[in-house]
Amino acid sequence: METVVVYKSKTGFTNKYANWLSEALNCDLVEVSKAEINRIAHYDTVIYGGGLYMVGINGINFLRSNMDKLKASNIIVFATGATPDREEVIEDVVNANFTVEQKKQIKTFYLRGGFNFDEMRVGDKILISLLKVKIKMKKNPSADERGIVAAITHPVDFTKKSNIEKIVGYVNSLDTTDNIEIK
Repeated sequence: METVVVYKSKTGFTNKYANWLSEALNCDLVEVSKAEINRIAHYDTVIYGGGLYMVGINGINFLRSNMDKLKASNIIVFATGATPDREEVIEDVVNANFTVEQKKQIKTFYLRGGFNFDEMRVGDKILISLLKVKIKMKKNPSADERGIVAAITHPVDFTKKSNIEKIVGYVNSLDTTDNIEIK
């Protein structure tokens, strides 16, 4: 089975996971800005990874706008973020990024990444600074919100190579021979 990992990374956490997946699966790796859909559509399995920005997956439009060309492919998406891996996080991400029809075609995973304010672009820094002010104005910020404020001054990296095991296991469980009619 031919597999490709396509990704978009702003601060390096998604890049790290994409590289680990490519190594573990011995497959091709393509940064989304260099991805050509006509080539990607020839893969049996397409894995897309992007960081979360207010539950939106960075660069996911590449995948969403080309779903019709990927109907013959197994599609896997992983999103990275600083929030702990919780079922409601995954559910929010899936609901915010995919239609009901797309959800049927895509297997989604969440991999805890990190947060590094210094690596962000100016526009992202402005938005995060506004978020920080908003959080600080709250009487009782949540643990996640307090973590965001702390991470702005002290970068955090929660990436672990072992986090990719669930994706690797899923890809390895895909067996195209199940779809072959034996006569």
